[in-house]
Amino acid sequence: MNNKLRLGILGGGGDSLIGVLHRVASSMFDQYQIIGGCFNPNPKENKEFADSIGLNPNRVYDTFEIMIEEEMKLPQNERIQVVSVLTPNFLHYPMAKKLLENGFHVICEKPLTTTHADALELQKIQKEKQTAFAVTYTYTGYPIVRQMKEMIRKGVLGKIQKTDMQYYQGWINPIIHDKSLRNSIWRLDPKKAGISSCIGDIGTHAYHMLEYLTGMKVKQVLSDLNHLYSDNELDIDGTVLVRFSDYSKGVIRASQIATGEENGLTVAIYGDKGGFRWEQENPNFLKYFTNDKPLQILKPGHPYLSEFSLQDTKLPPGHPEGIFDSMGNIYNGVARKIKGIDNFEGAFPTLEEGVRGMKFIEKVVESNAKGNIWLSL
Repeated sequence: MNNKLRLGILGGGGDSLIGVLHRVASSMFDQYQIIGGCFNPNPKENKEFADSIGLNPNRVYDTFEIMIEEEMKLPQNERIQVVSVLTPNFLHYPMAKKLLENGFHVICEKPLTTTHADALELQKIQKEKQTAFAVTYTYTGYPIVRQMKEMIRKGVLGKIQKTDMQYYQGWINPIIHDKSLRNSIWRLDPKKAGISSCIGDIGTHAYHMLEYLTGMKVKQVLSDLNHLYSDNELDIDGTVLVRFSDYSKGVIRASQIATGEENGLTVAIYGDKGGFRWEQENPNFLKYFTNDKPLQILKPGHPYLSEFSLQDTKLPPGHPEGIFDSMGNIYNGVARKIKGIDNFEGAFPTLEEGVRGMKFIEKVVESNAKGNIWLSL
């Protein structure tokens, strides 16, 4: 009997990296079957792409509104159950809102919306409908990240006193210096990206990872953002000081103009008993520091790791697990939620975490605009 969840996808067609990532991730644990969706706003390209991945043309729709309308006409045991939203930022809210109102489970790319107010509206509807909703802060799915979370939760590092989150990319650098080029990029268009480029795109990953790992909530932020050109509306680089308390502080550094950098997410967390350092580009190596022992390197797949880490480890030790595996683990967490199977805390990033991410973005932009002042989250 096929008990796979029936998955629909909005966006992610053509050569979209995020589309490939989500499609592969959904297949990893044999929990989902892609049924249909709307992959491209161009009807011809939409149908051609759907045909290239072997979908029934009757379940491929010209718009997301038509998809919802037609799917709701089908018997409950045939219609799409969960929908992945992989579109540019400005479409997340209207799509997720209509999906929730019609009882679909949702997996949504980040940032959740373009405003905190819209995020709160989604949260209200989701609580009424009691559907599963995940926001794909992808890097939380790495087994070794989940190991960090468990060790911190158990007090291995002691009281957290210093955090340093860095996410450096350089992809905008060849674009930003040419006005005609930068005007063609949707991530630099406030109508499509929202109020932030760098912080909204990658800074929010670093912020979410910080709260995800430590289990603590940031209380205050102070930011200094860089637009590089006066006619460029959205930030492309920034530094954010964060306070958990008077005696627990940190920094989030994010950049899209760090020339030559690729996907440099680096986590450093220090407590009074030990510290961690982890790099997304080398995701299978976790450095564990203490004052009284040599440096330890933890790797995924070994029996000394936590059940949470091992549950989502698919390969024996020594076989690298990467970004596809990380996203696949998030999809697996959502499937377990929908099917009522016990989940570890943190099995997938929730809607509430997406809401906090939107508040972080708005407060960071506000702090910079008001002359780099401390603001409460």
